[in-house]
Amino acid sequence: MSDLYERAPERGVGLRLHLNENTAGCSPRVLEAMRAVTAEQAAAYPDYGGLNTAVADWLGVEPDQLLLTNGLDEGILTAALAWLRQEGRPQPFEAIVIDPGYALFAASAALAGGRVVHVGPSEDFECPVDATIAAMTPLTRAVFLASPNNPSGRLVPPEATRAIAARLPSGAILFLDEAYVEFSSGSLLDVLPSAPNVIIGRTFAKAYGLAAVRAGYLVAAPALIERLKTSILPFSVNVFAAAAIPAAIHDREYVNWYIDQVRTSKQLVYEACRRMGLTCWPSDANFVLVRLGPHAPEVVERLAERGVFVRDRSAMSGCAGCIRITAGVVAHTQLCLTALEAICAEAL
Repeated sequence: MSDLYERAPERGVGLRLHLNENTAGCSPRVLEAMRAVTAEQAAAYPDYGGLNTAVADWLGVEPDQLLLTNGLDEGILTAALAWLRQEGRPQPFEAIVIDPGYALFAASAALAGGRVVHVGPSEDFECPVDATIAAMTPLTRAVFLASPNNPSGRLVPPEATRAIAARLPSGAILFLDEAYVEFSSGSLLDVLPSAPNVIIGRTFAKAYGLAAVRAGYLVAAPALIERLKTSILPFSVNVFAAAAIPAAIHDREYVNWYIDQVRTSKQLVYEACRRMGLTCWPSDANFVLVRLGPHAPEVVERLAERGVFVRDRSAMSGCAGCIRITAGVVAHTQLCLTALEAICAEAL
């Protein structure tokens, strides 16, 4: 859990390329929308009806298939509480977590009172479908999966998602985290009509630059949304997030520009790795996982001394010697790679 609360550098101190934030910031239209919030609006509990409909229309789903959340993290915890919390049981319900993955999956499952079952990574971080199915028991109530995965950046093929969902025991759900979907080659929303036990979670933190605003959402069958509502606090989406979301999703030009920056930045990282003889994985997210070997902690520390912050992922399953570099604004990526190549020339 402590890894989730790692102190971040202050704004302006250096390049924050370790938390997969939007390194350009949010759209100027978002700031305008939040500045337009009145004193009366700030003093009243928000009415989400219009916002819920607007986001549902934007996604192409029905309003009763959508639940707005205080960041995707609240959505993950809400699902864990709704499916794993069961006081007085002789045996706890189980949640399957595929490693390496987002630490909050296991943390939320444990907080809800569930028993966490870990499934190790497949070669090259492919989704371990057979091992995940083999780990299921009558006590399984949730499988947490991310596509693209963090930290590998790998997509989960739709057929893998369908295979896992189809083998879930009755009453269990597959929670599919699509935090980085805007940077990927496709969404899995089309899985929902044929998979009524799938919940898709997304966030406005990454492509839309609203990490500090805390805005996310869940998409699922209406029956699942109703169950989720029993485990979430009312008014958890604040009035500034409610104002920011429509401005963010309708400024498509800004989002497309940033996605292009990320795409170019990833290519620069791939090319730098080829020059340095380093292994990296093609990513469908806004970051790249790079294997440096035993010198990874030293390189991360020396980059930080230069004001460039990347993430050491060596302790994660299958990630020995790996660092994760956020790929955002091209100029930021170029500064990072210049420093990385200089340090690696000395350390490796």
